[in-house]
Amino acid sequence: RKQATEYSTSSSDEEFESKPSLTHKAKTVLRKRRKLEKETKQLIKQEELKRLHKAQAVQRQLEELEERQRALEIFGVELERELRGEADSGTKDENQMLHEWFELVMEKNKLMRYESELLIIAQELELEDHQSRLEQKLREKMAIDGKSK
Repeated sequence: RKQATEYSTSSSDEEFESKPSLTHKAKTVLRKRRKLEKETKQLIKQEELKRLHKAQAVQRQLEELEERQRALEIFGVELERELRGEADSGTKDENQMLHEWFELVMEKNKLMRYESELLIIAQELELEDHQSRLEQKLREKMAIDGKSK
């Protein structure tokens, strides 16, 4: 009897000892999880800021590009008038004006290609932002307890 009592006492002592260690382990796991969540949020915020800066740069480049295209358009209209003889061409000969006109067309095409590239980059940034929001939603849903799911 005495051994059985000692055995049951010792097992109950082990239970008391194991419970605090479980809570300690649970607290440690919870701290690590919170730290990981905090670091993840910081990384997400940094990525968002990078995308924002890149989007602002793309927007500035698009605005500059638009101004350059307008200037080329104005110059092109004047050059076409000179080629048609509607405006005084001065000392320029027709070959020189045609050469300038072709260079103008090439520059305009180059700007249009560059604009297309910038628009693709802008679309890529939008998709990355959308992906980030979806990943955040997924993380939030995965964080929900199994019983609540």
